[in-house]
Amino acid sequence: MAGGGSNKSADGKKKARIEIIPLIDVIFFLLATFVLFTLSLNRIQSVPITLPGVSTARPQNQDEEDTSVTLQVTDSGTLYWNKELIGANEVAPRLQQYKTNEPNPRVLIATDDSAKYGDTIEVLDEVRRAGIEQVSVETVFRPTGK
Repeated sequence: MAGGGSNKSADGKKKARIEIIPLIDVIFFLLATFVLFTLSLNRIQSVPITLPGVSTARPQNQDEEDTSVTLQVTDSGTLYWNKELIGANEVAPRLQQYKTNEPNPRVLIATDDSAKYGDTIEVLDEVRRAGIEQVSVETVFRPTGK
């Protein structure tokens, strides 16, 4: 067995070889299957719709005064009503008065960087008890009393 085409080692065992040509055949088969599959997909038919325009939205006038209230909760549990320091017992009466005087009451709840979660939820509950539906919670840092 002196031929150069032998796959046997010196001890008579066959060497393992990785054949590339069958792997290329498998890759081409997968590619052809993928192409045929994507070409056979049905196009999805859609229904044309007409979306409403924004003609119903009213532009906000620059002359219109912002009447929203900002309630800020600090890390020590004190409260600010539009930058005015108030006690916790003043929140409910002020919210009731604000709701009766304002046709479209809006409240923004802000906190200090390290305000307690429970104090903020108590203020939110007071706003809900007052029946004010437009409530926003500020998510950016605001210095105390600002």
